[in-house]
Amino acid sequence: MTSDTTDATDGDRRPVHDARALLKGGRTAEIVLDDEAVYILRLTRSGKLILTK
Repeated sequence: MTSDTTDATDGDRRPVHDARALLKGGRTAEIVLDDEAVYILRLTRSGKLILTK
């Protein structure tokens, strides 16, 4: 699964992205917002995701 949509609890549809696809086999990925802010998506050893600025 790379990108799809799912029903949110309020009835709106939102995109769904596979975190492992975003990480492309690594443990971190950069996410850019509006060509300015860069966020780091990190996969911990315990399999949890952390998003930091």
